[in-house]
Amino acid sequence: MSSSAPSHPTHPRRLILATRNPHKVTELQAILTDAGLDLELVGADAYPDIPDVKETGVTFAENALLKARTLAVATGIPAVADDSGLCVDVLGGAPGIFSARWAGRHGDDKANLDLLLAQLSDIDAEHRGAHFACAAALASPFGTEHVAEGRLHGTLRHAPSGTGGFGYDPILQPDGDSRTCAELTPQAKNAISHRGKAFRALAPAVRELLG
Repeated sequence: MSSSAPSHPTHPRRLILATRNPHKVTELQAILTDAGLDLELVGADAYPDIPDVKETGVTFAENALLKARTLAVATGIPAVADDSGLCVDVLGGAPGIFSARWAGRHGDDKANLDLLLAQLSDIDAEHRGAHFACAAALASPFGTEHVAEGRLHGTLRHAPSGTGGFGYDPILQPDGDSRTCAELTPQAKNAISHRGKAFRALAPAVRELLG
């Protein structure tokens, strides 16, 4: 999805990421740097007066665009946002857009992971296919919008393994690897992750917007 409009950002080299999760800010900074973008990336905490955006969309792309658009208009600075989650085959794609609040409280990684493992406890390995999905959105205060998407396919472990990453990383083992996402180095994870793929695909639009 895209539309064209003049863009004259107040801070031409600053980009704001619509999250208060410091792990995501660090991860995205590394991804954009690897993509050749030299810019200042800040999280939503840099603008504490801006309220959190309610994720009322029914797809990852809708939620990502909603967050980026709202933040760009509120701050006058180009914004990026992502909406991502875990889609489990035997659950018909759930938790999906509800991944961050699967256990009822937003952002409780351990509770979400524990609940999902309990729900899948009787499912054999050959039926534990899943993928991480990510939609990354860019919005300017002047109406320019872009969305890119990425996926990482794998199999769910029966128990968490690894201390890196966040969310469901300790239980997804990417196809072709013997480690979970939480056992990968940040560099190795970014190279194959759903978020890395989505934001690398979005990087040319960011470069064009910021000049």
